[in-house]
Amino acid sequence: MAGNDVFFVLMGAIMVLAMHAGFAFLEVGTVRKKNQVNALVKIMVDFAGSTLAYFFIGYSIAYGIDFLSAASVISGDTGEGYAPQGYDLVKFFFLLTFAAAIPAIISGGIAERARFYPQLIATVLLVALIYPLFEGMVWNGNFGFQDFMEATFGAPFNDFAGSIVVHAMGGWIALAAVIMLGARSGRYRADGRLQAMPPSSVPWLALGAWILSVGWFGFNVMSAQGVEGVTGLVAVNSLMAMVGGILAALFVSKNDPGFVHNGALAGLVAVCAGSNVMHPVGAAVTGGLAGALFVWGFNQCQNKWKIDDVLGVWPLHGMCGLLGGLMCGVFGLEALGGMGGVTFMSQLVGSLFGVVVALIGGLVVYGLLKKTVGIRLTEAEEFAGADLSIHQTSANPEEGVQLR
Repeated sequence: MAGNDVFFVLMGAIMVLAMHAGFAFLEVGTVRKKNQVNALVKIMVDFAGSTLAYFFIGYSIAYGIDFLSAASVISGDTGEGYAPQGYDLVKFFFLLTFAAAIPAIISGGIAERARFYPQLIATVLLVALIYPLFEGMVWNGNFGFQDFMEATFGAPFNDFAGSIVVHAMGGWIALAAVIMLGARSGRYRADGRLQAMPPSSVPWLALGAWILSVGWFGFNVMSAQGVEGVTGLVAVNSLMAMVGGILAALFVSKNDPGFVHNGALAGLVAVCAGSNVMHPVGAAVTGGLAGALFVWGFNQCQNKWKIDDVLGVWPLHGMCGLLGGLMCGVFGLEALGGMGGVTFMSQLVGSLFGVVVALIGGLVVYGLLKKTVGIRLTEAEEFAGADLSIHQTSANPEEGVQLR
């Protein structure tokens, strides 16, 4: 079975790796044209930084395993503490793609005015230190966290595929970063009214959402991390939550295409935690609540609270992730058709603890960077756009060349 598990987890890792293209194109379609190249480069470079940070530091913090021994040892050939056929290596690859989602999520919130290299430094610090600390507590039981939750609240904290560990963590860190950066220049007029900055490309936005939605079935289903643990319940719950999010966002937003495509993602974010214990009807309701919450949260951020979160990553990942952690403790109950083994209090405390870790981590990392090297482009650089200011090219360089 070792070979089957290696292949299973490897396919999951590849599917979630592909989701990073979804993050990239969702951002490309949402930002203005002068910031499209930056969105693409930022997601790719952040993934590279995340890989090194997680390989050398983060994975060891979370799981107590490093890969600094000989290749024959870490591949499992010698039987010296590593699983056979390189299973530990593909498990690292799979969980890396989750860890790298943290900066990919943050990227959408801070788009169009964040400096490039300070954000790369933030990526390394978050993936090396902040994210794996909480990841290890939930998914590896570090510091006796899960034992405490079960003894105190009657069940371990259930976060099967990361509504809190990944999405809420990324979304609430992003909130700290967005607040520290401030709004984009010209986003709010002198009287406080919102200045329209529409998406540059709805088709690119839609493509990003579709890539993410398809890859999400690797994200959720393959969180079983082995062939024997896989279940179709996770797949159907993910599907039902996705369509629930789409339809709720459609009706609440009055047919807005951006909200419709993000509604699918909102539903998928929310179902991650309880996808292994909910009934499909409960998953559909959870997705619907998330789709509606995203529309409301995005509008509140931009119009009422003056939080210029460009892609709405705090409402999408932060709010909907928190909702998912809580709904696992509702629709996961046997009384509501779920599998059981969860309690609402365990889900409430575990979810709120994750939010606290994310907020503190985000404030510390971005606060230090803001005070030391600065995290925002100059007004002139922002006006010219991140593409020209940072990368010295536009999304369509040929348009700037006059043919003779």
